[in-house]
Amino acid sequence: MHGPKLNSFSFMSSDHTSLPPLNRQFIAHFGEMGSRWGINRTVGQIYALLFLSQNSLNADEIADTLEFSRSNVSMGLKELQAWRLVKLSHRPGDRREYFEAPQDVWEIFRVLAEERRRREIEPTLSLLRMALLEKPSSADERYAQERMREMHDLIDRLMTWLDDVQRLSPETALQLMGMGTAVTRVLELKDRFTGKTSISAKGDSNG
Repeated sequence: MHGPKLNSFSFMSSDHTSLPPLNRQFIAHFGEMGSRWGINRTVGQIYALLFLSQNSLNADEIADTLEFSRSNVSMGLKELQAWRLVKLSHRPGDRREYFEAPQDVWEIFRVLAEERRRREIEPTLSLLRMALLEKPSSADERYAQERMREMHDLIDRLMTWLDDVQRLSPETALQLMGMGTAVTRVLELKDRFTGKTSISAKGDSNG
């Protein structure tokens, strides 16, 4: 059985043998997935290269390895800096700028969550808050406002939970993630004592 084909992502020629096939496969896939997440494919591939690199790289090295134009690499690095996903450094006697991805994967997740919240979630929350301050003029608007309130309360609660998780140490956060089933059982037990029915139980009873 043959492995995944990389022909559609052949951004590296046979002259560039410094990257192992596994690295090339990851970089190609990350670029493709990045485009589905709203990230430019070039930016995704640059970040994947930096993420896998043991050493910081300058723009010329990135452009040479990925066979991108220097201008595309510069724009990609600026976008990654805007997302706070790369760190810039200098070397003694070298005027060039070097870039690297944070080593801590939890730090990468934390920064991504903060940036997506600032760019996407907070504007939505602001819109919902403004809508909830309006005085409804009809039954349709009252209904719509209640639906907006439900959405606002859920997003606000999720953001509060995310803030709490981000304050945890990486070790504690990983332990919390590993407790998923146990936490669910505790909540179901609480629902039995309080007489509440969980959402999953409602779904099962309706099925």
